Amino acid sequence: MQIVDAWDHPVTNASGAVRDIYEQALGEFQTYAGDPVATIERAIAAQPDFMLGHVMRAYLMLTATEKALVEEINKSLEAAERASGGATERERMHLAAARHWASGDLDGASAQLFDITVEHPRDILALQVGHLSDFYLGNAGMLRDRIASAIPAWDVDVPGYHAVLGMHAFGLEEMGAYRAAEESGRRAVDLNPKDAWAIHAVAHVLEMEGRQQDGIDWMGSRVPDWSVDNFFAVHNWWHWALYHLDLGESEKVLSFYDSQIRAERSEVVLDMVDAAAMLWRLGLVGIDVGDRWQELANCWAPLAEDGFYSFNDAHAMMAFVGAGRDDLAKANLARLEAASSGAETNAAMARDVGVPVAKALWAFGAGQYAKAVESLLSVRYVAHRFGGSNAQRDILAWTLIEAALRDDQLALAEALCNQRLAQKSTSLQNWQMAARAHTGLGHDSQAKAALVRVDEIQAQRA
Repeated sequence: MQIVDAWDHPVTNASGAVRDIYEQALGEFQTYAGDPVATIERAIAAQPDFMLGHVMRAYLMLTATEKALVEEINKSLEAAERASGGATERERMHLAAARHWASGDLDGASAQLFDITVEHPRDILALQVGHLSDFYLGNAGMLRDRIASAIPAWDVDVPGYHAVLGMHAFGLEEMGAYRAAEESGRRAVDLNPKDAWAIHAVAHVLEMEGRQQDGIDWMGSRVPDWSVDNFFAVHNWWHWALYHLDLGESEKVLSFYDSQIRAERSEVVLDMVDAAAMLWRLGLVGIDVGDRWQELANCWAPLAEDGFYSFNDAHAMMAFVGAGRDDLAKANLARLEAASSGAETNAAMARDVGVPVAKALWAFGAGQYAKAVESLLSVRYVAHRFGGSNAQRDILAWTLIEAALRDDQLALAEALCNQRLAQKSTSLQNWQMAARAHTGLGHDSQAKAALVRVDEIQAQRA
């Protein structure tokens, strides 16, 4: 008897019980809850020749973007290859996609996963891993379109529909379709309140639209849903802290950092990315973060990715620069430059974005603001190529303005502030930077108006 999954796909070398464990792991992956790696390992232990189980284990580790996991990834792919006799074409396509990613060809993996979606639009594993590949590639169009291509095959009666809506919400948000994104994200959360990715998609909408209090309320009302036994919790705490930072509430941000973002001193790279990004932002607004940089830099030092993924390397550079560790910063830049000469996906990321961003961050830390401005201007409209979200990459635009202000490139700073305020006029930080630029240029009426807005925002929070 042929075993099929909940979406009517044949599953090779799986009993009904193993299929059920596999679907449990998929459910955990969809909500970022529990431990899907441990769950899929239970399925493999019960049936060592369960090919798709081995592939899923590899996928889960690949999406962590950590070089330390490469050995385990390769073990899973080798086991999947040994178990591939009699596998379906769909399953073989999954193995090929995972092999692309493991070899450094993230573009090839993304394309292969989309081929699976074209033929099997209800393959939730292909959709979710493909969605994450689009995120790491910074491909906002595909974040939206990959999911949109499959949605007609789904409805509320199909298991995992909430996850499809949540992923589509994030893609819509990254493409600036905020109303549709919020509607899709909230519907996903209505269907499954534990969907941390959908909660996060709505958080992105509220961040990009400058709806800080709405964001604080949204995250605060759902803390048990996204923060308990959830490996996306640190990132969602980071999002919540961003709202407070935008309102000038730096003490609240530091409290979140100490009690949530960095409470566990996590050595998970994605958690460390969030920590570095928050400390750097605090530094841009003149907040003394004490010895927090030292702790983070010490954790980054043995885990710096050796050119594995440029987005992570850039955040490691923030930690090294923040801690004043020129030795580590120099080594990190050398790794990025070496990586940029390769042929894999990350080589292009490093060439186009990673190296100039790392140079800009190091220059900024050294007080060489003109160099920082030059490097950041060069990547301003291509920074998406090294992945992350619009909200995450906003740190580059913010650093650029601060560098321009400190280098007395006031006309440039004013122009950039005008652009920023056109997108988010509710940010205290944006108005403060604008006021500094206007004042330096002698644009007194504009400076006064900006300071009035600063006072209004502060008054609203009093």
